[in-house]
Amino acid sequence: MGEVAVIGAGVAGIQAALDIANHGVKVHLIEREPSVGGHMSQLDKTFPTNDCSMCILSPKMVDAQRNPNITLYTLTEVTDVSGELGNFELRLTRHPRYVSEFKCNGCGDCSDVCPVEVYNKYDAGVGVRKAIYKPHPQVVPNVAIRDSEHCIDCGLCYDACGPKAVLHNEEDFERDFTLKVASIVVATGFDIFDARKKNVYRYLKMPDVITSLEFERLICASGPTEGTLKTISGGKNPKSIVFIQCVGSRDMRLQKPYCSCVCCMYAIKNAILLKEKNKDIDISILYMDIRSYGKGYEEYYQRAKELGIKFIRGIPGEISETPDKRPEIVVENTETSEVLALKPDIVVLSVGMEPAKGSSDIAYALGIPKDDSGFFSQENMKGNPVGTVKPGIYIAGTAVSPKDIPDSVTQGEAAAMKAFTDAIKY
Repeated sequence: MGEVAVIGAGVAGIQAALDIANHGVKVHLIEREPSVGGHMSQLDKTFPTNDCSMCILSPKMVDAQRNPNITLYTLTEVTDVSGELGNFELRLTRHPRYVSEFKCNGCGDCSDVCPVEVYNKYDAGVGVRKAIYKPHPQVVPNVAIRDSEHCIDCGLCYDACGPKAVLHNEEDFERDFTLKVASIVVATGFDIFDARKKNVYRYLKMPDVITSLEFERLICASGPTEGTLKTISGGKNPKSIVFIQCVGSRDMRLQKPYCSCVCCMYAIKNAILLKEKNKDIDISILYMDIRSYGKGYEEYYQRAKELGIKFIRGIPGEISETPDKRPEIVVENTETSEVLALKPDIVVLSVGMEPAKGSSDIAYALGIPKDDSGFFSQENMKGNPVGTVKPGIYIAGTAVSPKDIPDSVTQGEAAAMKAFTDAIKY
């Protein structure tokens, strides 16, 4: 019986790995970040049920680590792939953690004494982390990582670590190695659109213009503000918020012609969560079309309207600044032809999905094409939606196209069964 490699350990990759492993096939789960979980681990709630995101994801992350048929590789990237169905050879590079995975117990004593604070990718930049850190409390594996780029080598973490897990030099392991597998599942996920490219919205030029992911971390109880939303400029409780949809989606000028599928629903979700905490806050969502296509999504949309959230059909051309430094938005409601001048305390840009950085290198190494939007191409959208032109290589989740969590999980399961079938043949 052959083995399977799963590239990418977001929710689609984890689900694929678990399904294959639970059928008795050995799986190599490869993730380039320090922890598995992907973007789903950054979310507070999921729509349309408002269930806790980590309550769903965290058990899967732990199961993937504990399953005897899964070998987990973090901080690892695929650099080359050769061979064919039944006999693929993957060349991988493992990046140093500078903390022993065998000794570290995840206590966090090293982070407590570290004097360095830098941009926190997990909190989308609205929080900070130390030079030795865990990305978030529920990381898998539960091991810290020392950021050699920002570490000033003060030595405090070495002294604070009881198990002596912090390493002075690169870990003693084989950095480049190969794996032989029968089939491959690619679930490399997505990146969010860089809102700076939509310069008319003045992201990073006006402090109270933020992205949806930043907003997500600000309202999350485990986020840097413990769920307390304040304006960035003055630290005041906002009285009005405007969401602007389709930032980095359905925009031919930015070469992003596709719909990112989730933006309407996550904006509605965040608006509902905020409205339920503060009934007096004024919330408006500026949109082209509301695309509530999934089970229970239309009812969720109607619930938002019943809570008093305003939906204005119109996309503004720009965001300007008032004399008192507040954002100002002039937009036409195309349903009523009324021109509105909105002066919210916070503007949230609903940024779309784009292909993950490095996906072109993976596509080249695997020998599979990408479509015009940069996502991996399906062999046959109707007949084999998880297949590629290369037998034995399957794709799943947002590596294929923008989609929500249930669809990503479903496609991960479909790819898993294809890869499993190949593995038991070879």
